[in-house]
Amino acid sequence: MTATQRSTKATRAEATRRSLIVSGRALFGEKGYAATSVDEVVRHAGVTKGALYHHFRDKDDLFRAVVEEVKLEVTTAAAESYFEAAESADPLQTARLTCLALIDAHLDPAVQRITILDARSVFDASARRELDARYEVALLRGAFRGAMRAGTVERQPIVPLARIVAGALTEACAVIAEADDKATARAEVGDVIARLLDGLRPRA
Repeated sequence: MTATQRSTKATRAEATRRSLIVSGRALFGEKGYAATSVDEVVRHAGVTKGALYHHFRDKDDLFRAVVEEVKLEVTTAAAESYFEAAESADPLQTARLTCLALIDAHLDPAVQRITILDARSVFDASARRELDARYEVALLRGAFRGAMRAGTVERQPIVPLARIVAGALTEACAVIAEADDKATARAEVGDVIARLLDGLRPRA
């Protein structure tokens, strides 16, 4: 096989994998993990079932790839808000805006279903923590590190802090996702998160 042929094969393989993720995301977001079958995914993607199992071990493995893609988008959106707010005179305010941006990035019902509601039923606690550590926790660590350096957050171990706050944000997103009045729920959890973060200021 020539280099050109290998390159073409790799490109096609990546296109197939991409199509499966896109289809999985659309179906998982609309119908939910449990109501979506492998047959539906491959039909939606226009590929064979063998192609799916070539790229993913099973439906759980495909779902993980979808969750990671959505988490990347969510944290990227929140990171943009972080950098926009970085000019703030108060780095704790920047951290607060980052947390609220993470919540707002989960307001899309499909995002809520994939990363909050279904992720809880598909992945065990350790797998969820591992995913959070790569995305939300990593972003929060940077925000809190900056606030500690500026003296607006009391110095303390950053990793536990970021993990605990990330867990609180996940619960906040779940509250909104499960609420009948989502606008009120968003306002309430936003206020709670703001109060929790204000408690991180150095004690007199």
